[in-house]
This record gives sequence, structure tokens and C-alpha cells, in this order.
Amino acid sequence: MASTLLSRALLLNRFAHSFSFPSGKTQILPSVFSKKLFYFQPTSASVAYSPTRRFSSFMASSVAGARAHFSSKSLSTDDPIVSPDWLHSNLKEPDLKVLDASWYMPDEQRNPIQEYQVAHIPGALFFDVDGVSDRTSKLPHMLPSEEAFAAVVSALGISNNDGVVVYDGKGLFSAARVWWMFRVFGHDRIWVLDGGLPKWRTLGYDVESSASGDAILKATAASEAIEKIYQGQAVGPITFQTKFQPHLVWDLEKVQENITGKTHQLVDARSKARFDGAVPEPRKGIRSGHVPGSKCIPFPQMLDSSQSLLPADQLKKRFEQEGISLENPIVTSCGTGVTACILALGLHRLEKHDVPVYDGSWTEWGAHSNTPVDTAS
Repeated sequence: MASTLLSRALLLNRFAHSFSFPSGKTQILPSVFSKKLFYFQPTSASVAYSPTRRFSSFMASSVAGARAHFSSKSLSTDDPIVSPDWLHSNLKEPDLKVLDASWYMPDEQRNPIQEYQVAHIPGALFFDVDGVSDRTSKLPHMLPSEEAFAAVVSALGISNNDGVVVYDGKGLFSAARVWWMFRVFGHDRIWVLDGGLPKWRTLGYDVESSASGDAILKATAASEAIEKIYQGQAVGPITFQTKFQPHLVWDLEKVQENITGKTHQLVDARSKARFDGAVPEPRKGIRSGHVPGSKCIPFPQMLDSSQSLLPADQLKKRFEQEGISLENPIVTSCGTGVTACILALGLHRLEKHDVPVYDGSWTEWGAHSNTPVDTAS
């Protein structure tokens, strides 16, 4: 997890140098983190988006009937998923924004920004999970402040009137985290693309193979905005107003209180081996095991073979098999607060819309010497 190692130079490298532009006129942009300049060239080397299927009648299961004109306000928020067919039908509607929120574990050795440059859904902007985080915390990609989130989202050109579809490069992984973040800050018109970029491509829909000048400008502005916020500098204009939903976020103290209070069932999305303490944690200095009284549903159990979210009846069965009552409150956790959001996404499909996520998750809990830890042995 690169959040704690994110320096100004690294972010500049990510946004300035990971995007290559083989043709076109060179443009000059001010550096995000210094007074130096960096260069990019708009390119024509992209896969053209075909409009011929734009008004396809395919719709997501959450939408009743086809509409000639899309409005994000008409799309139900009861189900958090939209299909690739639905997104393709509505991709160019003005009040719909698409975000590529790809993020990978360090041992996967994948660079999400470089992959975005190689292939992304037409018009999608890159959302940096590590970058849009609390710069005052040593924990990875912790939830940023309201002011910081509003500044980043505004810089990306998103307003409160927009609907947002988020996807990632694995199918359904880090996109759930960004879905949760928008909801924490009061924006419910946010959906995850079923099966992500892999399913989009499997269905034969077009991708863009380079970042547009507009995408670069917005990514740069977003990075600059969050830096300024945490440096106490003014930013603007702000087009996205946040409304913090504290019931969707838990911290270490709330988890500690829950051990004795037992108001919520804590469900851990890590692997069973990590939950049981049978294997070392991937991060140094983190104890193995789990929070006393918690239960384990590894996040892959929420997904089918195509990395799509399971239908409601199968999701219900997964929770019931682990002795988790859907009638009682649930809070989710994982390693760093990413895959816990996949559990929250699945529970949202089961009409549990107020499931909090323990943001610091096991990286925070396991690093403390005075927090209780259970193991299977």
C-alpha cells in the first residue's frame, strides 16, 4: 500500500510521466507539486467509441424499463450495481460521470495509472484511491476530510447533480471502496459497474487507449486540490457539496466498544487463513488473528467467476452459512478498508443500506499492542 509513501515527486511522476502521448502538439502544464513545468502531447492513438449501440435497450436489473433520455435521478439506488450494457447505452449522457478506481495490492506489481493509459472506458477519469486519502494518517488510504473530498471531486468535474459509475481493472475490487466513499460524503447516486473493465471488454465494448488532455488536466487539478487542502491553502471552485454520514464509518474506539457492547456483528473480509492467524500478515509489524467475536466471509465469496456481484439469494445464503443474521446490525472490516466495502456492497444489495466500514481495519487493529486478538488455535 503506497499511501504512506506517497510523496510529491511520486505523485507528479504518476500523473506526469505514466501517461505517454505519441503524437500531437506538445502542451505545457504547471507541475502539481512545484513551479517546474511538465509536458504532454494529446494523442489520436485511441480506440474510437462507436455510437451505433448507444441507445441499446439493455438495462440494469435495477432499472424498470427503457428510457429514451437518461437522468441520474431516475436510476434506483436500491441496487448498487449497473450492467455494462446499461452503461454503454447511457455513456454519453451529460449527467453521468464514469471513474476508473483501479487499485492493486503491492505484491500484484500492477500500476493502475499505466493500465488506465493503456485501456479505459471512453470518457472515464482516473480516481486515485491512494492519493485521495487522509494525509495526516500513517495508515494506508484512510478516508480524507470532507473538505479534501469535495475539492478532489469538484476538480474532477463532478457535481451533486451527477450520477457516478465506478469500475476497476479486476472486475469488482477497489471500485467498492470508492462507492462507499461517495456514500460516506452524502452522494447516493453512485453505482459500481458489474464485472468492471474485464466484463466490459469481454462483451466487446470499445475502450480508449490513451488519456485525453481533459483527463490529464482534471487528474492534475484533483491532485493539486488535495495537496492544497492539507497544506491549509485555498482551492476552488467547489461544485460538489459533501454531507458527512458518520454512521457509515467506524474507528478503532467503536470496534473496542463493540466487543463488550455487541451492538453489531463484525464481519471480516480477509482470507480465512489470515483471520484464523494461521499465516503471517503481509505487512510487517501487524499481528495475526482477528477481533474477538468477529466472523469471516472472504470477499471473493461475494463474487461469481466473472467477478460480478452475486444475486441477492446467493448473497443471503453466504451470510446465513456463517451464522450472520441479516436482521441485526453489521459492520465490516478487512486488511485496509478496501475489500470490507465489497461486503458492504453485497449487504446493500440485500437492502441493508447503513452498513458501516471499519476504515483502519486490521492494519490499524493488529498494529496496536493493547488491542485484543483471537486466533483459531
